[in-house]
Amino acid sequence: MIEPVEIHTRLSSLDALESEAIHIIREVVAEFEKPALLFSGGKDSVVMLHLATKAFWPGKVPFPVLHVDTGHNFPEVIAFRDRTVERLGLKLVVGSVQDFIDSGELAERADGTRNPLQTVPLLDAIQQNKFDAVFGGGRRDEDKARAKERILSLRDEFGQ
Repeated sequence: MIEPVEIHTRLSSLDALESEAIHIIREVVAEFEKPALLFSGGKDSVVMLHLATKAFWPGKVPFPVLHVDTGHNFPEVIAFRDRTVERLGLKLVVGSVQDFIDSGELAERADGTRNPLQTVPLLDAIQQNKFDAVFGGGRRDEDKARAKERILSLRDEFGQ
């Protein structure tokens, strides 16, 4: 007689986090009409896009990616962003800080940094495209404000 084999299936901590993230992505897509994923081509957004790809594999990611372009990007990162979007067959929406500076709606900062200027183009892109949910990849260890974020952050029309 063959003895039954006891199989233990335990996810590692990282596998459990990945599984939870994939579940959340699928739930958001099920509950919202027009989600989008912030994708700059940076490490955090690459991880988010990878999770979205896994969530819908072997199908296609069913929402566009949104990049708020500061204009201060390495050309290689923009090329990677574009290749990745093309390879996955995704729609890319770009909100440009420079466009808002050129139109006079934003002013260049004295210190030259544009990261604080991203909010206006982000909210504009969300409104123009009627996105009702946006995935971001901010890590809790990066900023005190992000450390307090929940998994889902509900915002008003002003992004607050």
